[in-house]
Amino acid sequence: MKLEIIQADYSNKKHRGDIPMLLDAYASGPMVGGTPLKAKVKQNLVHELSRRPYAFSVIAYVDECPAGLVNCFEAFSTFACKPLANIHDVMVLNKYRGNGICQKMLEKVESIAIARGCSKLTLEVLTNNDAAKAAYEKFGFTG
Repeated sequence: MKLEIIQADYSNKKHRGDIPMLLDAYASGPMVGGTPLKAKVKQNLVHELSRRPYAFSVIAYVDECPAGLVNCFEAFSTFACKPLANIHDVMVLNKYRGNGICQKMLEKVESIAIARGCSKLTLEVLTNNDAAKAAYEKFGFTG
């Protein structure tokens, strides 16, 4: 298994297709509500992300196939007077779970946040999403 974790390039044609496909798989899953993204969302998502300089995404590829996605948004910590990175969406396709992909994507997010001068990483998780909570705690997040 060849694993590649990269920061998405919103102008890259492959990334423009992979991001909405992965997010649609996430939205269609039971933890998020089981409702696929609307066609208009899939068509416009990457364009809208690209218009926001505070947005960045990380994509995982396994053997050159899209396997996971993290979407993040930079915000601002008034207490630190520095930017922070908020992890908004984290997903790994079912067939790739259990291979440490989530941890590797979070490591990439952390390195991007450090390069941006962020003071911390934040995220929210549904209280009943025990698998996600375990992955985040393994990475070092606390409640």
